[in-house]
Amino acid sequence: MTDILKLPADSLKLKADLSDLNITPQSLNKNQYILGQSRAQSALKFGIAMQNPGYNVYVMGEPETGRLSMVTSHLDLLACTQETPQTYAYVDNFENPREPLAISLPAGTAQDFCKDIDNLIDNLLATFPAVFESPTYQQKKTSIERGFNQRYNKALDSVESKARSLNIALYRESDAVSFAPIRDNKSLTEEQFNELPQEDRDLYHKQTQELEGHLDETLLELPLWRREMSDKIKQLDSVTIRQAINPLFKELNNSYQNIDDVITYLAEIKKDLRHTLIDVLVHPQVVEASDANKRKLLSEQYMPNILVDYPKENGAPVIYEPHPTYSNLFGRIEYMSDQGTLMTNYSHICAGALHRANGGYLILDAEKLLNYPYVWEGLKRALQSGRIEIESPYSELGVNPVTLKPEDIQLNVKIILAGSRDIYYLLQELDDEFNEIFRILADFDNHIDRTPETMQQFAALMMKLARDSGAKPLTQNAIECVIEHSSRLAENQHRLSARINDSLEIIGEAEFLRCATDSEIIDRQHIEQALAAREERNGRISVNILEDMMDNTILIDTEGEAIGKINGLTVLEVGDSSFGAPARITTTVYPGSRGIVDIEREAELGQSIHSKGVLILTGYLGHCYAQQFPLAISASIAIEQSYGHIDGDSASLGELCCLISALTKIPIKQSFAITGSINQYGEVQAIGGVNEKIEGFFRLCQARGLSGDHAAIIPAANKRNLMLKQEVIDAVEKNLFAIYTVSNVAETLELLTGQLAGYIDEQGNYPEGTVNYKAVSRLKEISDMATTDKEDEEIEEGRG
Repeated sequence: MTDILKLPADSLKLKADLSDLNITPQSLNKNQYILGQSRAQSALKFGIAMQNPGYNVYVMGEPETGRLSMVTSHLDLLACTQETPQTYAYVDNFENPREPLAISLPAGTAQDFCKDIDNLIDNLLATFPAVFESPTYQQKKTSIERGFNQRYNKALDSVESKARSLNIALYRESDAVSFAPIRDNKSLTEEQFNELPQEDRDLYHKQTQELEGHLDETLLELPLWRREMSDKIKQLDSVTIRQAINPLFKELNNSYQNIDDVITYLAEIKKDLRHTLIDVLVHPQVVEASDANKRKLLSEQYMPNILVDYPKENGAPVIYEPHPTYSNLFGRIEYMSDQGTLMTNYSHICAGALHRANGGYLILDAEKLLNYPYVWEGLKRALQSGRIEIESPYSELGVNPVTLKPEDIQLNVKIILAGSRDIYYLLQELDDEFNEIFRILADFDNHIDRTPETMQQFAALMMKLARDSGAKPLTQNAIECVIEHSSRLAENQHRLSARINDSLEIIGEAEFLRCATDSEIIDRQHIEQALAAREERNGRISVNILEDMMDNTILIDTEGEAIGKINGLTVLEVGDSSFGAPARITTTVYPGSRGIVDIEREAELGQSIHSKGVLILTGYLGHCYAQQFPLAISASIAIEQSYGHIDGDSASLGELCCLISALTKIPIKQSFAITGSINQYGEVQAIGGVNEKIEGFFRLCQARGLSGDHAAIIPAANKRNLMLKQEVIDAVEKNLFAIYTVSNVAETLELLTGQLAGYIDEQGNYPEGTVNYKAVSRLKEISDMATTDKEDEEIEEGRG
């Protein structure tokens, strides 16, 4: 049986064979970055093509499996064939500046429109105030003012005539009117007036009061006359402005006659200019202002704020937002400080990723998206309403520094959300609206079937990526080595790891090592050196543990036999590195009925899966050994010198064999190490990390000297997972080390003890002298002892 269970060297690793490799320059130029993943690609294509609301896509898979590469490559090819979306811009709302208006323009026209507005401002500066200085305008304005002056003078003439009849002179000084007494056709001075008799002076005052009353009655309609003059001048200004700007707008209206939003905006500019030109270009307070300041004022009022502008033939936008904060996603309003006061206007509105991707596709990372407050709820709200709203996310908390309320923009975007499986199922469980918004799941596998076709595709992809990165060409042997490493990462001889980036990193490190040589190619030796260098960099802890085993700080026997002791195989994970190391499992058995005590669990170091594996041992003992008597046993199981949490059930096979050894007093070979999970019927089940576990025990045996007796026992189901290092394979080929596969407990016991395990017959008995027979006998003996003790207690109680 030993020879049947022992694995030959050629089964410990499935070597890649690319002897029929056929890579053409055409295949290297294909835009293909994804291997396999047909299910995910099909789902993505359907989700992208489906235009109904809610058919956004969640791309589920682990990082570095090519999720983003597949999405971007597919979208880039698709987007270039689609129509470029409309461009949006914000403009001033002249009636309510706090609520800027959004206008849309065809793709590729936004910058031209801005240039046209810029030219319009230049033309306005050239036209005004010069048009108001023209002889025609001045003549019409003078005529209006002359009419007012004539009316005013006529009114004063009537008052003056009455004053002369009373020997009183009327004086006009600007808008002021005054009276003075006349004697001998000369007006009196104040000193002369004071020398007049009191009677004459009183008469003068009385007459003056009458004249002032007459003046007030005569000039009662003077404000009306002034208003009429002002209205006529304003009307003249309006007509002058309209006549001056009509030619400037005629060409613009012709250029944009098919764009409704632009025509409407130009009409609003034209309407507002009737007031602005007077205030900015003609008003006396700013007439002396420089042309630069005048231009700045007009630009701030009329120049559109273009959010996003794509070239006309650019296709639909494909945007990846790596930092999806609220402002980066939905846009923001910036402020400027003016003497300590925060000021803003429509020109300080900034676009977000949704604006840039509007009319196309937006790719987001789910984990990053959920890390920022208010973003997830804001994104759902935007997708459900179909509008992009620029607002402060803190307004609901009473913190609202926003002084603008920009008009919402219609949203038409396909969201591709990339994230892990945990996040997907968490959102499904906690958010009832998630499935209504993300109806399509593109599920990425962690592995790719290793077939001749996929190996050809893998080789082409590695050669293409290496070439694009500037590395030297890869040889066939080098690619075979990379494929074998990928299968090792996948822990399966018939699969490749979907983490393509891991393989690319190895090629990059191999290229670095190649530079130290004169080689013009990357060969297998460079790949192997890169792998060895990486293991060396990450191997400090594993080396320290090996040294502790060598000097017996950590007790692990690799020679001789022992009762109740066995070498288990474990994998330790530290950061992003993992390595295998043997661990001693010990068991003690004694009469009693406490059952099997898991010391790790009692010490709160054993996690749930490990505790489950220990509990299964009781089920196995009861099923196989205690069918004819009650199971009564007290036993303790511990993984020695372990000071951290332990999880997983891969030690359960070793723990069971160690328990049977302690129960039957049959020693176990310490030159063996074991890993495997069992069920209650004694069937050995597959475990993970089998390569690291074997290599961890091999390193210890190699350091102490391989004798040919050292071996590792693994589940038969893990045979396909073997992708061992070449040094292990060489030792197996030289019969210095062995690897056995087992499918049940009986096979395992025979390997570990060198004795027959024994199989139960039809009467439910095991053959005498076998391991199982001794186990049943010992358990029956303990059960009888327990029964006797119980009877003795009952007798004592009866006597009492």
